[in-house]
Amino acid sequence: MKIRKMALILASVTAISSVAAPVTAMADTDAPYISLGADLSAAQKATVLDLLGLKESDLDKYTVVTVTNADEHKYLDGKVDAATIGTHALSSCKVTETASGKGITVETHNITYVTPAMYENALTTAGMKDAEVVVAGPSKISGTAALVGAMEAYSKMTGDIIQPTTIDSATDELVTTGKVAQDTGDSEKTTQLVAAVKQIVVNNNYSSTSDISGAVDDVAKQLNISLSDEDRQLIIELMQKISKLDLDTATLTEQAKKVYSSLQSSGVDLSKYGITKEEAMNIFEKLIAWFKGLFH
Repeated sequence: MKIRKMALILASVTAISSVAAPVTAMADTDAPYISLGADLSAAQKATVLDLLGLKESDLDKYTVVTVTNADEHKYLDGKVDAATIGTHALSSCKVTETASGKGITVETHNITYVTPAMYENALTTAGMKDAEVVVAGPSKISGTAALVGAMEAYSKMTGDIIQPTTIDSATDELVTTGKVAQDTGDSEKTTQLVAAVKQIVVNNNYSSTSDISGAVDDVAKQLNISLSDEDRQLIIELMQKISKLDLDTATLTEQAKKVYSSLQSSGVDLSKYGITKEEAMNIFEKLIAWFKGLFH
């Protein structure tokens, strides 16, 4: 029986690989979409392009989106203080479409405030799917504005219009996670906290303050994170926004794989909210677990 099961699993893996491989190769030949800060000097632009793995001459082959400081203020005013946003748009990014099921992966250069996991989590909220994102600054910068550029580039790439409410929720999530992470001193656990509560809210259609605050307190306790009253309220308000978006638990888990994998490894139990470990695992994780079971 085990041999037959293994044969079926191997056949499934082979089938998945044979389908996925050509798509990945095709995606690699597609030109990525570039978002550049409008205020980059010639030297800064050269630095950013080098970090993105590009040259000036490459830009003719790509779709380039320019993000201005006005765009940054449009989406970040009220969330980030004016000094952090600044008066110049410098952060830039490259967005490359990948094969279906790959999820979102983020790589950063010269970004000090936002971690790759924070970007992945927020971009999932924005509706991004299956993309490699590289974010770069010409020097050490916060990176909050790069989210705007990534969403603009993705919108151009797919032709999907990202609704203002979705953009607002995604930027709010990025900024809130960053602020709380600074206060707790643990960006990984804070990202896990936001991801877990978001999963609970979406899975259970929570919208009331009592339900959301209960989930925040429960997950924070499991992760051993102490939240200030201000940070706790910020997360609750963020989740009330997210509860109004058209998201689903499976998509969140599939697209932000690394975030939810780290959440599982931390031993957070979401079963009381109808989210089992089995449901949170994607097919590849299930296969790996199954093979490990055979050898043990």
